Amino acid sequence: MVVQLDGPNIAVDRQIAAHLQSRGYEVQLVNQDFDPRAALGARLVVISSTVSAKDVPPGWRDAPVPLLTWENDLLDDLAMSGKRHDVDFGEVEKERYLWLVNAPHPASAGLPAGVANVFRKQAPMSWGKPGLGASIIATIYGQPEKAAIFTYEKGATMDYEALAPERRAMFYMDNDSFANLSAAGLKLFDAAIDWSAKRAI
Repeated sequence: MVVQLDGPNIAVDRQIAAHLQSRGYEVQLVNQDFDPRAALGARLVVISSTVSAKDVPPGWRDAPVPLLTWENDLLDDLAMSGKRHDVDFGEVEKERYLWLVNAPHPASAGLPAGVANVFRKQAPMSWGKPGLGASIIATIYGQPEKAAIFTYEKGATMDYEALAPERRAMFYMDNDSFANLSAAGLKLFDAAIDWSAKRAI
């Protein structure tokens, strides 16, 4: 799990790591400048939004390991979206609802299609506009052009005609959103992690 080890939100990252450990994952917290080549044996790489995007090495884009992030500023670097801030990726300031559009997909956590209350209270939500090969799981309520959860299967076309070297997933959280997830939001988080890690759901 790639985080900013000396950042102001490290307590949140540790909380997420503890949650993943409680679900049977072995978690190693590493700093944002971690060399992607050192992660080749990992089952899953998680990049927190607590990182500073400019300090994250470029090698993650082509790393042949499953990867999930909630840092919208990295989506263009990962070829998971276009390059234009507030057009291809960004953040809405206050929201608590998603519109689930792909109920059959495992990353939908078995929740029905339609509106889902995913935060306990209104908070910022990250989003992206993915490439043609993406499976869009949920969009921000009332803003269908802003995908809040989306995935790429290995080999799928991302942006810039890049092919996903392994599974890729984007989740809608912000730096300190984890404790604000509703029951539905936590189900979606766990499902996104499990799908990315190829864990039976």
